Order: sequence, then structure tokens, then C-alpha cells
Amino acid sequence: MVTAINNLCLKHVQAQEINFLFCHKTNKICNFVGYMKKVLFLLFVVSIIVSCGGKQTNGQRSEGDTLRFKYAQNIVVVRQQDATIVELKNPWKEGALLHRYILLSDSNVSPGKAVDGVPTTVIRKGRHRTIVCPSAHATLLKMLNVEQQIVGVCDLKYMVSPHMQQLAKMKKIADCGESMNPDIEKMMEAHADLVLVSPFENSGGYGKLDKTGIAIIECADYMETSPLGRAEWMKFYGLLFGCEQTADSLFMEVEKNYMELTETAKKEHERPTILTEKLTGTVWYVPGGQSTMGRMIADAGATYPFSDNKQSGSLALPLEKVLEEARSADIWLIKYNAPTPLTYSQMLGENKGYAMIKAFKTRHVYGCNAAIKPIFEETPFRPDWLLQELVRIAHPSKQPFVGRYFEPLN
Repeated sequence: MVTAINNLCLKHVQAQEINFLFCHKTNKICNFVGYMKKVLFLLFVVSIIVSCGGKQTNGQRSEGDTLRFKYAQNIVVVRQQDATIVELKNPWKEGALLHRYILLSDSNVSPGKAVDGVPTTVIRKGRHRTIVCPSAHATLLKMLNVEQQIVGVCDLKYMVSPHMQQLAKMKKIADCGESMNPDIEKMMEAHADLVLVSPFENSGGYGKLDKTGIAIIECADYMETSPLGRAEWMKFYGLLFGCEQTADSLFMEVEKNYMELTETAKKEHERPTILTEKLTGTVWYVPGGQSTMGRMIADAGATYPFSDNKQSGSLALPLEKVLEEARSADIWLIKYNAPTPLTYSQMLGENKGYAMIKAFKTRHVYGCNAAIKPIFEETPFRPDWLLQELVRIAHPSKQPFVGRYFEPLN
């Protein structure tokens, strides 16, 4: 890789020398300095990558160079004295990298440039002016006590957080429109140097955002297949925003709570079956057997009807298939978005087939109104909060159930 990049730099220099001579002969003013900065950037990145390669012993990287992630599978962090290199694996292409970030203590942000085919961005660790597109990450920055670094958000109308809504109302943060079509002018007016986005497979880049000079942080944490795997990405964001110790401490708390709840659930003799979601039109989207939710149901000491499925994403099923697999479900959890609470009568009005499910008959259906409950904003990085609720639903005590997210339907 290093040889290839050095050759690339040499070709750029040679081409620029020819261009410079031509301009000199025609008495034109040429910006040689600007182009040389690009060349120096490539050489600088090469030197960092080489230095972060770690000490080699029998072809293996020294253990002391790598920050080990216990649960996350799609991120690798290598520390050196002067830099930290973060490599995000491409979750859609095995063996490929999605992005490389080089974090320095005293560098300005340098927007991504392809190095050996991998988008590479040099970033100063610490304080930034940040636009946040995924609402979960805005909430995480608040949890890490660095929300003052947020200067704008996307999809504000979908954010449940009263805090973010109030900041926008007071003009302390900018409403940058929809994440799929952001208001670039608002982002530039906010003088942002970072923007947090959710990457997608075959997205083809980020359009006009790629040309703004704002460094793009690709938040691929949502592609992790375990609750703690996704939550562990907060360590990366802690490095990025200069709150590493806070992030490490928070994750230790999340992990401790989660594992204690899992151990408690293992002691329960009953393992009720839990069904999730409901029809959207004619399709019922349920989490795959290897999804975060599928695994969390198992960790709560319950049984998931589609646990044998090997997919980590959603399954699109017809009503008949769901009834075939989950008609006998003891508990039914539904996330919805509505101005009023969901009721049993409303569900029957939507589809009479719901009445065939055991949980409906026994009145063990729980709803989470995502229009007012911050389940999507909080639980990606606080899976322990959701697991606690699932354990209480699956293994109820004599005390009335009062949930943070779910509540029994009326």
C-alpha cells in the first residue's frame, strides 16, 4: 500500500511540475502551494499509517498497539504516541474498509481523501462544531456531557428530546433539514467542521455534502449485531470528542448493568415467547434471529419465535407466516408512532387476525409510542435500560409494571 501511495504522490508532483512550467512560460499565476498541500497530505497519511502499523513479531501486530473492543466487530483502534488510527470495517463488503480516521492532538480537520482506495480523514481530537444526523448520537453526546459541541441537527421534527427541541427553538442549534437531503447552506452557516451520518450500502457517497469541506463521520455502529457491540462504539466517539474517560466509564456501567440483568434472567424457570411489531400495510416486519432485538429477547430470559433465522436485519413476512410461527406468543411488544395511545379496539380495526394471537387474547400486549418515548434515541447506547424493561415484562413481579418505554395496551 505504501509503495502505491508513494508512486501516486510522485505522479502528482511530476504532473504539477509540468503544469507549473507551462504557467510560468505563459506568465499565468498558478497555485502550486495548494496542490502541494494535497501531496503532503498523502505523504503525511502514509507516515501515520506506517507508524501505526505496530511492532511486528512473527508477522503479528504487537498487542500493545491495539485498543481491544470486547463486543464491537466492525471497528479497530490502534494507538501510537502521536496519533490514534481508527479503521471502520465495511459491514456490507467482507475484508474491505468503510473509512479510516487519524486522530491527532494538534491537527486541524482535513476532509476525507482516498488513500489506497480507503476514504481517510485526519481529525483533531477534542472540541468540534458538529452537525448530528442520527438522533441517537445527539443523545449520546448529551450523555457524554459534550452536547455543547452540537451546532446543528438533521431530522429535528422526529427528535423526541425536549432538550434538542428547546435548543433549536432558542436558535442555539441549527435545523439542517432532513438527513437524506440536508440543508447544506445551514450547515455552512453553522461553521461546522464535523457531520455525523448513518452510512448505507451502495449509497454512492453523500452528494453535495462531500464537497463542503466538512469532515464526515460514518456512524456504522447500527450494523453491529449485538446490543453491547453497538453501545461499545461510544469509545470511538469519546476519542473523537475529547471525552474518552467519560465514554469508557459510561460503557463500563452499561456493560455491568446488562450482564447483571442477563444473569438474573438466566435464573428464571419460565421462558415466555415474545412477538414484536405488527403489520405495515400487508407486510409484517420482524427482527431477524441474529438481530439486536432478537438477541436481547434471549438475554431477557425469553424465547423469540424467529430465533432460528440467521439474518441480522428485518424479515418481511405476511400475516399468515407470523401466525404460523408466533400464534402462541405469550407477550407482544409493538413500537408505533401516533398522536394517541394504541388500543386493543384499534388493533382489531386494523386487522381481525390479531385476535388469533395468544398475547392479544390474554391482554399481554405492550406498546411503545415512539412519538413521545425516546426509545430510538436512548437505547442504542443504553441497551441496559431496554433490557431491564424486557426482563420486567417477561418475568413480572407482584408490583404493577411501569415502564420507561412500553406500557400495557388498554
